[in-house]
Amino acid sequence: MDKPHMSGTDTTAQAAGRPTLKTIAFMTGLGVTTVSRALKDAPEIGEETRRRVQLVARQVGYRPNRAGVRLRTGKTNVISLVLNTEEQIGGFVSDMIYGISEHLAQTPYHLIVTPYSRNNDPLEPVRYVVETGSADGIIISRTEPDDKRVRYMLERGFPFATHGRTEIGTEHAFHDFDNYAFARDAVKKLADLGRKRLALLAPPSTLSYHHHMRNGFVDTMAEIGFAEVPFNAVTVDHSIEQIRARTLQLMQRPNRPDGIVSGAGGATFALVAGIEDAGLKVGKDIDIVSKQSAKLLHLFRPELFVVNEDVRLAGRELARSVIACIDGEPAGSLQSLSQPGPVLARGE
Repeated sequence: MDKPHMSGTDTTAQAAGRPTLKTIAFMTGLGVTTVSRALKDAPEIGEETRRRVQLVARQVGYRPNRAGVRLRTGKTNVISLVLNTEEQIGGFVSDMIYGISEHLAQTPYHLIVTPYSRNNDPLEPVRYVVETGSADGIIISRTEPDDKRVRYMLERGFPFATHGRTEIGTEHAFHDFDNYAFARDAVKKLADLGRKRLALLAPPSTLSYHHHMRNGFVDTMAEIGFAEVPFNAVTVDHSIEQIRARTLQLMQRPNRPDGIVSGAGGATFALVAGIEDAGLKVGKDIDIVSKQSAKLLHLFRPELFVVNEDVRLAGRELARSVIACIDGEPAGSLQSLSQPGPVLARGE
């Protein structure tokens, strides 16, 4: 049997009171080398031994020393989620992190969040992670059709996955929500409700999912023979106060819409406020179909129609894809598109 041996990193961890490989070796009666291999699911270690070692590791709260891992393997076992600090409200960020963490819990990888402000260059945090080697892979969101962050990571061969697609022409790992299908289904629902003058509150035109959502809206309007009521002064990224004020102006026009498709749940709160400021009522004077990432809108106004986007699923898919990318799997096999569920009224 291989003999327990304390490395320098094990000694440091032991001094700090953290469980080490030697702790597990002592508790299982195995050698440190066997314990280490069992934790890595080495095929030469029997299944029963692997299960026993991994159970003890979980029970004592063992975590590998990152510095030691990096010295031995050149890897950090870290995934960096690069997020805009002004991401959508209503649980988007927390659900994304939850989904990623849920998948990473089954792996040696840990998550760090690398924030940036909308006023800063979004390439900077990506460049920092790549140049410092502070993570093995990156997840980004808010993709653009010609996204310079994607081009940068492709040029450097750095593993990454994107929440959203691009039109760069080079395959890369992504997970996306089908916003074309969402807008199509929303327009059809409003038409079924007898609404004919429809407006779209869309994402910013610089983002990829703006084009998907807008194309779905325009194509379906053309199929049905409806004319759009323009609502281009604000996007889902504007503040609640700005959306509310512009909605009030829109609803005071003679040709005001009788149906609105909203691209984000947070923006829908502001839409409703502006409509009610104009003395109108949702469900009577106008209907709204809104996408939402947190199931809050029916608590706010039961008359709304909603389509749920599962952001936790997106997080799990992105984590799976970026790890597979790190492991060298081809990008073409690491792409997924989530279809919208049904348009739901309250209680459905």
